[in-house]
Amino acid sequence: MTLAELQVGQDAVIEVVGGTGELRHHLLDMGLTPGTEVTLRKVAPMGDPIEVELRGYELTLRLDDARKIEIQGIHSTDRAAPTEQRHKVVAHPGVGELGKAQSYHNRKAGAPIPKNAPLTFALAGNQNCGKTTLFNQLTGSNQHVGNFPGVTVDRKDGVIRGHSEATVTDLPGIYSLSPYSSEEIVTRDFILNQKPSGIINIVDASNIERNLYLTMQLMELGTPMVLALNMMDEVRANGGTIMVNKLEELLGIPVVPISAARNEGIDELIDHAIHVARYRELPGRIDFCSAGADPNDPRGAVHRCIHAVAHLIEDHAAAAGLPLRFAATKLVEGDHLIEEALQLDSNEKDLLGHTITELETSTGLDREAALADMRFAFIEGLCATTVVKPGESREHRRSVAIDRVLTGKYTALPCFLGIMALVFWLTFGVIGAALSDLMTLGIDAVTGLVDAGLTAYGINPVVHSLVIDGIFAGVGSVLSFLPTIVTLFFFLSILEDTGYMARVAFVMDKLLRRIGLSGRSFVPMLIGFGCSVPAIMATRTLSSDRDRRMTILLTPFMSCSAKLPIYALFTTAFFPRNLRAPVMIFLYLFGIVCGILYALLLKHTKFRGEPVPFVMELPNYRLPSARSVGQLIWEKARDFIQRAFTIIFVATVLIWFLQTFDSRLNVAETPDASLLAMIGSLIAPLFAPLGFGDWRVSTALITGFTAKESVVSTLTVLLGGSTEALATLFTPFTAMVFLVFTLLYTPCVAAIAAVRRELGSARAAASVALMQCVIAWIVAFAVRCVGLAFGLA
Repeated sequence: MTLAELQVGQDAVIEVVGGTGELRHHLLDMGLTPGTEVTLRKVAPMGDPIEVELRGYELTLRLDDARKIEIQGIHSTDRAAPTEQRHKVVAHPGVGELGKAQSYHNRKAGAPIPKNAPLTFALAGNQNCGKTTLFNQLTGSNQHVGNFPGVTVDRKDGVIRGHSEATVTDLPGIYSLSPYSSEEIVTRDFILNQKPSGIINIVDASNIERNLYLTMQLMELGTPMVLALNMMDEVRANGGTIMVNKLEELLGIPVVPISAARNEGIDELIDHAIHVARYRELPGRIDFCSAGADPNDPRGAVHRCIHAVAHLIEDHAAAAGLPLRFAATKLVEGDHLIEEALQLDSNEKDLLGHTITELETSTGLDREAALADMRFAFIEGLCATTVVKPGESREHRRSVAIDRVLTGKYTALPCFLGIMALVFWLTFGVIGAALSDLMTLGIDAVTGLVDAGLTAYGINPVVHSLVIDGIFAGVGSVLSFLPTIVTLFFFLSILEDTGYMARVAFVMDKLLRRIGLSGRSFVPMLIGFGCSVPAIMATRTLSSDRDRRMTILLTPFMSCSAKLPIYALFTTAFFPRNLRAPVMIFLYLFGIVCGILYALLLKHTKFRGEPVPFVMELPNYRLPSARSVGQLIWEKARDFIQRAFTIIFVATVLIWFLQTFDSRLNVAETPDASLLAMIGSLIAPLFAPLGFGDWRVSTALITGFTAKESVVSTLTVLLGGSTEALATLFTPFTAMVFLVFTLLYTPCVAAIAAVRRELGSARAAASVALMQCVIAWIVAFAVRCVGLAFGLA
């Protein structure tokens, strides 16, 4: 019987983990090892994927992958709530005072690093363990905190507060140091190549068993290290406890209980981290396998195998600059990157093969499963000695209750559609629109005061035109839409920080698979409604290069917030108030439909094959912190204002200059005689078939390549600051065609730069920009033809 046949509420024990390659290795690293008890908790509304509970956390799997896992001992769930115990509080050792675990104080990598000399730290941990929150506490950084796996999509550095000589790098959240995803490779390469002075390993204390799997691999790297037990406040509140001193003794590294969200224990953590790094104190334990004292314990073969391989590769590891123990275990696992780096000769490869064969024969497991089983066996023993598990946490009970509705079979899709409709309605029809109206009144008042002041002063008419018709008209028209954009990001932040986006990926996986994608692709595309740049960067969380590239190509179809000023300007000018929000929602939906059609085309042409397996942890729902949401809103508002006063400002002044002067640099008598008219007239014929062949429109679209908001500022400047003059360029129908074109045409320069960085090719980025323009033209032309056929033009 396989895991796919298990019924909701049933328990079973894993017998065999089938399959091959990186996916199987990843499943083993996630704790799906032979002998592990699993419980089927949920089936997605569309029947696939499923959610299973193991080792104290929830994991999603597709049915196709679940069919590769054989189970036995099926029975109804009978897990009794753990007995709640109390332990008296024992003072935690201070810096350098760990008396019982002298092993790591005695193991030093060399002479101490001089005081005030630079120190570098790597902040590593699983996804959803509070790593980015801790980074903010350590550095005071304003980096956004999210709750979807993979929110940390790039390297982030910060100076540790109170220690100007110490820098910490926030690495992507990972589950192991196996090269399954690009995030794991980034983290591993940073630690191996950059060789930080120390590692701060953050662990979710409420889910310690799975988190310690990464800890063991980090300890094998032979780098000074401190363990931060995060969310200890939740463990204590739910009746559990962790005997920190005992855990410290058994691991041989400092263990510090903290609550990153409440800023508890952070100072002690910093002191320990600085101490072990400065005095170069290495982990006191790097050997986690049984020495084989019990002849009936097959794990003794793992011990013998690792040590035999370590002797075999000792000189190669030194030459490659790799920690010996880490290189040995990775070689036993079959890590091809480590094998290439060691450069073994044929005889050594033969000896390695014989050693692995003996391991597999003795344990009855393949090499990957034997290593994973050894690690989790050690962790289980460690937790049995040091951890008193609480009953079901309040956070988990709350998540289960919420999921009955938000991921229910008949309620999941209506809830998602209702939530997104509410977000867009509040953004475009209520809160965002009202705040934008107030902002417009303020900008108009300031513009009027400045205009009156310049007129009273009698300033040169050209300078007066530059300030009022150029800067205030252009930049001011864009700034008026800032409240709408901030409102949209506010709601997206709430959805991300609560953990709902992970549920959306779970619900949508089967639907997205029909167009050739995984449910994990849904979140980057959803982020694309806010901004294409972080959405494109978020595709790094996808382990499949095929899925990552395909998601990048589809992200531009999700209308980013920078296009909101264009939509708002045209809907205000051409549609009655009661139709403005529906028109905007239609544009968003139309972009999604076009993206689906393009995805189907890619699926059957350039990107044939199966989407990446859907293996993802579902975190508990958490209330978003006001600080986190406030940070995101401030960052987006700051970025928008910076663009308004840099790129858009320059574009506005340039447009004003080209519009004001002719080819002889004299003030143009009419706009048609200006430099801008000459340039715009060259490409205007391209847009004539779409119904807007005026040079002013084509010019505005060109400036939109720098920033989409520039389309509004350009048109405003060219129309002399009067948006009512739009009626001279468009009819309501051609305005709709124009909106369809701007919806689909190439994203801004920053987004194209992100595409180039992620795809690693300027040619690929240029092809994306060109393809989006072609698609936009074709679709807009089709819309116009349909309109002509029905007499709408």
